[in-house]
Amino acid sequence: MRLIGLAAFSAAFVFSGTALAAALPFDPEQATRAWLDTMGAEATARSNAYYEGGYWIELASAAVSIAVAALILLLGWARGVRDWLERTVKWFPLVALGVGFFVNLVSTVLTFPFSHYVDFVREHRYDLSTQTFPEWFGEQLIGAGIGLVVGSIFIAILYAIIRAARNTWWIWGSAVTIVFVGVLGMLAPVYIAPMFNTYTPMEQGELRDDILAFAQANGVPADNVYVYDRSRQTNSISANVSGAFGTTRISLADTLLERGSPEAVRAVMGHEIGHYVLGHTYSLLIMNTGLILFSFAFVHFAFRALAKNERWGVRDIADPAGLPLVLILLTVVGLLTTPVQRNITRFHENQADAFGLNAAREPDGFAEAAVLLSEYRKMEPSGLEEWVFYTHPSGWNRVHRAMVWKANEIAAGRLPNTPGGPPPGWVPDFVRARDAEAAPTPSAAEPAAPSTQE
Repeated sequence: MRLIGLAAFSAAFVFSGTALAAALPFDPEQATRAWLDTMGAEATARSNAYYEGGYWIELASAAVSIAVAALILLLGWARGVRDWLERTVKWFPLVALGVGFFVNLVSTVLTFPFSHYVDFVREHRYDLSTQTFPEWFGEQLIGAGIGLVVGSIFIAILYAIIRAARNTWWIWGSAVTIVFVGVLGMLAPVYIAPMFNTYTPMEQGELRDDILAFAQANGVPADNVYVYDRSRQTNSISANVSGAFGTTRISLADTLLERGSPEAVRAVMGHEIGHYVLGHTYSLLIMNTGLILFSFAFVHFAFRALAKNERWGVRDIADPAGLPLVLILLTVVGLLTTPVQRNITRFHENQADAFGLNAAREPDGFAEAAVLLSEYRKMEPSGLEEWVFYTHPSGWNRVHRAMVWKANEIAAGRLPNTPGGPPPGWVPDFVRARDAEAAPTPSAAEPAAPSTQE
């Protein structure tokens, strides 16, 4: 019933703007434009360039992954490791584990230059990273280590399933994958996230009390709010409500507290609490099950067509030496299904937006947060662009939704009558900071004008 109500609420946005236009206290379209105009032309162009560049990086990433996996396959490296392990450890699960570890390790090493450019060089070029190279590299090593261990274990389990059910493994493998992802989702907030950030209880105060009030009023089993030092990696804002079955944690980045107003913090936390209350962890798993099932089925039938007659020394689909080919096929099908996966995610984000507006009742804070996120998200994509590339509603859609909600709440007498658009003189902090950097400084030949303050 809650989902039906949210759907009806979301649909009301579409009609209310027209039906009640004459009664609204301000024009939501003009208010939305006023918020977006606070960025200015330079920041808008920079945001667009960063986000649009990501489209090409995604294609390049797939090409690099395919090239590396093809190299491992064609040079027979995976086959050689399989043969050696079969002569030594002999036990099949350990053979699969070892091949998985080797392929993951070689792939991580060979793709490192590309990762360095995308995750370090490019992030600094757009002033989004706060890390030095040693700091960044240290976290990469931790992440790679976790990926090698967890990924190798998963590969061993998957190959055990393939060996036991060669014709139907893609069905059983999909079920095990979902369980595996769900368990990781519960363990990550407690055991993995603290490897990268320090979590400390939020200082006592009205803002903390408001967040806990949102949570407890909506059945979130949390009695504390944690702040983590995201500023050690980036200056972008973020927050989450993660975990389940006793591991639930409400967390917000120190950057959100430093850069956002209290209204923006409440709006963001209302959105994040909405994800938990609406059961998005479970609905995402259920919806993505279909994509995983399709992907594994694609791998099953395409592998048979490509690797028949022991081509490349691969016996059949249950042979771990064929792992590089499996990775190639998963990359290809991933490109095909990514727009669908993104639409699934964006569907949930839209629901959380609607929930957050109702829970926090901070439309201006919601618009402010959307503009702050524009530092690395293009605000006004085309409809097709948003459908293909966006995991979240575009900034324009989010600000517009907030302004429509605000106008209708004022018209209904549930909010005080305040103007639409940002407060007078408000600009995003990243625009203010760059303006300050670009401002000319007085030279020795041109002394500063005397102060008029007494």
